[in-house]
Amino acid sequence: MSEKTFVLHPVLKDKADTGRSTQAGLEEIKNLTAAIDLEIIAAEVLLLNRLNAALYIGKGAAERIKETIKENGISLAVVNTALSPIQQRNLEKLWQCKVIDRTALILEIFGERARTKEGVLQVELAHLSYQRSRLVRGWTHLERQRGGKGFLGGPGETQIELDRRVITDNIVKLKKELEEVKRTRYLHRRARQRVPYPIVALVGYTNAGKSTLFNRLTNAHVFAKDMLFATLDPTMRLLKLPSGRQVILADTVGFISDLPTELVAAFRATLEEVLEASLILHVRDISHPDTAEQKQDVENVLKALGLANQVDSGLIEVLNKSDLLEEQEQTALQGITGRHGKQVLISAATGEGTSNLLALLEKSLAAGRLEMFLDIPVAEGAALAYLYRVGEVLERHDADQICHVRVRLDPADAAKFKNNFPQVIHAQS
Repeated sequence: MSEKTFVLHPVLKDKADTGRSTQAGLEEIKNLTAAIDLEIIAAEVLLLNRLNAALYIGKGAAERIKETIKENGISLAVVNTALSPIQQRNLEKLWQCKVIDRTALILEIFGERARTKEGVLQVELAHLSYQRSRLVRGWTHLERQRGGKGFLGGPGETQIELDRRVITDNIVKLKKELEEVKRTRYLHRRARQRVPYPIVALVGYTNAGKSTLFNRLTNAHVFAKDMLFATLDPTMRLLKLPSGRQVILADTVGFISDLPTELVAAFRATLEEVLEASLILHVRDISHPDTAEQKQDVENVLKALGLANQVDSGLIEVLNKSDLLEEQEQTALQGITGRHGKQVLISAATGEGTSNLLALLEKSLAAGRLEMFLDIPVAEGAALAYLYRVGEVLERHDADQICHVRVRLDPADAAKFKNNFPQVIHAQS
């Protein structure tokens, strides 16, 4: 049976009317909590005049919540903010239940969802970094063995027994293992570079529909559900565009506001495909009330990863979940996207608009490519194979001994072609 849980979304009053809606913030933390099958018994938004150093929230509100927790037999409280170790400890003493903050909850979700070796190692590293930051004296009230793993099983005894040296030693060991995994991934990337398909990376706020779109485009069966952080490990598949050109499509972990610093560092390698992508598609849940704020969160993370130039020049925006909009909203957005060269309105769930997305992909990948007219002797099969493998063959007319080809190539590939096949005649258009 899942643990009875109380969810609290505290918001400072002077920030309540700016940026995200308080209700949307509450729904997000409830969805995060539900993502690991916790039973939410009660949830509320709490407006604060100021922060309390000892409890984060006011003493009166804490006492009132204590009664709710007691009356409902609640054993876990999730507080949607970053609590200090002392604040967490004081709330646990007062409420007589386990208390975790936003960081611990997200780490718990990542711990359950990671599947690849790298993902598991990264989660373990993030867990240990978080635990080390919370080693404080006086956790005796938590000295009870409750079983389980991660934070929900009651980490009190673990935090008492594991001193900073032991945790640090484990962190050093995990980092060495991660370096080995990263080295293997580097070799895999080098292998992919020898197969010169451009990488198209899907990025976006968690639950924006990236995996559903990935499955729609590639006929893959990646786990996709209306759930936050359904995807944690990067997945790559070959995608054939309408022109016949092939690209590698990469599905990545979803971003979120106030992502724990431990995870930003630990999961940087997970986003390596984004760093190397020829094209980045920003998938947005256009039906979400905080879609503008979510867009800003994603762009901030991308800039922190060193992709400021790509963000500032404008990413391709895939406005997803159009099927959840009213007809009037859809019409208005279609007008806007029609004037905006880098936006496309789609529904990954129904497939509507995906043909427009593929056309935009073709156009964007073709930008900057050289268009060449070539006369290739029929006997030069290797030259033709090269063009089909790395280029975009637009036209081909076969004469008796000559193939007349119109093709688009990246400048580097065009230079390689000239060096490798000097006997091919470069015809005029």
